[in-house]
Amino acid sequence: MFLLGTVICALSTLICWTMTAVRAHPADSSIISLAAIELYLIVYGIYAGVRQAMGASIAGEAWEFWGYILTALMLPVGVFIWAMVDKTRWSNLVMSFVGLVVFVMVYRMEEIWWGSAL
Repeated sequence: MFLLGTVICALSTLICWTMTAVRAHPADSSIISLAAIELYLIVYGIYAGVRQAMGASIAGEAWEFWGYILTALMLPVGVFIWAMVDKTRWSNLVMSFVGLVVFVMVYRMEEIWWGSAL
């Protein structure tokens, strides 16, 4: 799941950077890339919930792991709302940071779950 998340976050960041250079307003492709990150996080959360329900133990604190997931889930939604209010070229750039931040958060979630991310 970590590698899939890395690819999705990287593609989203690249799309948003490209749209910052090309468009003067929030691009549909940037918004769709945010939706892809959100969908990934939902699937990741379901996967983690099933994994924990089946008895898999977490190396770190469970509250910290689930706190990261909930925070990561709110990030794309908050940035989407902000981009709809801002409506400038720079909203694409702000959306690009979601991919970077979510990548770091997923890396940390993997560290909490397994003890290491890779």
